[in-house]
Amino acid sequence: MGATILLFVWQKPDILVRWWQLALTPTGDSLPSLVIIAYSGSLEDGNLYRIRASAQEHLREQEKATMRKPRGFTLIELLVVIAIIAILMAVLVPALNKSREKVKDISCRSNLKNIGVAVLMYLDANERKLPPANPANGFLWYNAGGVQYTPQTANGDTYWGIYYYDYVKTLKIFGCPSLTHVPEGLIYNNGGQDPAKVIQKSGFALNYHSRMRGRNTNTIYKQDEAIFCYDMSEPRPEGGTDDSLHNNDVPGAMNLTQYRKGGSRFFTYRQIFRHNVRYADADRTGGRLNMLWLDGHVSTLNETTGDDVELRWYTGDKPKGR
Repeated sequence: MGATILLFVWQKPDILVRWWQLALTPTGDSLPSLVIIAYSGSLEDGNLYRIRASAQEHLREQEKATMRKPRGFTLIELLVVIAIIAILMAVLVPALNKSREKVKDISCRSNLKNIGVAVLMYLDANERKLPPANPANGFLWYNAGGVQYTPQTANGDTYWGIYYYDYVKTLKIFGCPSLTHVPEGLIYNNGGQDPAKVIQKSGFALNYHSRMRGRNTNTIYKQDEAIFCYDMSEPRPEGGTDDSLHNNDVPGAMNLTQYRKGGSRFFTYRQIFRHNVRYADADRTGGRLNMLWLDGHVSTLNETTGDDVELRWYTGDKPKGR
């Protein structure tokens, strides 16, 4: 601490300088501390020294106060901080989850577009004909021995994408990041492989309606109105109202009946309309699915009971009356 300067608010300013000089107490430091004291007593009573001693004691108390450990948060302050953090988390977490799901949705649609490119290349190399009726009705690309399936060795456990293998760079394009639940009851045989990894390369359902099997695409009414594949927990729906998106053009009727309440595959319903999910109900997601059409474009379909899905999208035929 520097020299102590006692500054008086005095009744007689003409002799203030003399008292100022007497109040200086050198301490070996060039920097002074300033103490302002109001004093109105007699100049002859010798009170200056008592005032100076009092001021020095005051300075010592201040120095001790500055050296004390700073106080921590009070309980109320801590609760306020926790409440603010909770509010921020409540606001930010849903937004982050929504952003994360949006990224998955974009990735899914990108994968479908890449599949579309592979399909068009396949058609160009095979006289515009889709693969014929085949046994491929599973999720697997490899057998239990690690040997990759081919169109010639495909069986009931093989994933339909095997027919387009020569036209893709990676099998990951057959996966949808939003397909997170392993459809245990639909993986009839996992070939000794981890089901959670299997579905990462087999996340879409092929349109396997009888009118589309082995068909020459030149005979299809409009290829941009013919479904090729889409989000689904089953790899190869047969094309009926029990496992497909249409309701056979019967207004008010129900599609996907095997996946509705009471159906044998109800447990996988939420894996169909799996994007932009808004509800946690077992029989309702409020979401949508992504769909690849035969001409290569990708679109979305909101959760539906089938009234807005035409049967001809599965058959490739003309609309009725044309």
